[in-house]
Amino acid sequence: MVNLSEIRESMGKRMAAPVVQAISVVKLSPNAVTVAGFVVTLAAAVLIGLGHFLAGGIVVIVAGFFDMLDGALARHQGKVTRFGAALDSTLDRYAEAVLFLGLLWFYFPRGSLLTTVLIYAVLVGSLLVSYVRSRAEGLGLKGESGIFTRPERVVVLALGLLVNQVIIALWVLAILTHVTVLQRLASIWKQTTPKQ
Repeated sequence: MVNLSEIRESMGKRMAAPVVQAISVVKLSPNAVTVAGFVVTLAAAVLIGLGHFLAGGIVVIVAGFFDMLDGALARHQGKVTRFGAALDSTLDRYAEAVLFLGLLWFYFPRGSLLTTVLIYAVLVGSLLVSYVRSRAEGLGLKGESGIFTRPERVVVLALGLLVNQVIIALWVLAILTHVTVLQRLASIWKQTTPKQ
């Protein structure tokens, strides 16, 4: 069976490798890259909130690339730390939250209750995908299974913004984030249920 997390990790490493080599020369720390990526995400959220979806989508992609770079840079420099991992995970959650805040900022004044509920459903699903993994790993179990992790969420949101089909992107995200939560819970159940 194909392991999606391994495929994602392999692709990320290949894409980030040339840039990592270049920025290693300037001695930029992995944590600085993590914070810079979050700042770029804030800019994307402002653009989205102002209704500049195309520009926002482009900036979301740039921010996503920063998210791939920090871990690759930490491994390259031999600076993988528990604090760095915690900072990265925390700012990833904040990043998702501010992007959806940007969408709320745009849609809420326009009186779209369904869109507001969709954004809420996506935000809850996104946070739960990460929470269930964290909880599983805290229990000493594997928790990275599922079809819709952060990279997929970023790509779908960015595509929705780029082609001005945000509502369709939100429906996809709302459904598949919660499917991923269920997949991860099912994986935990399998790992903790004694085999007959």
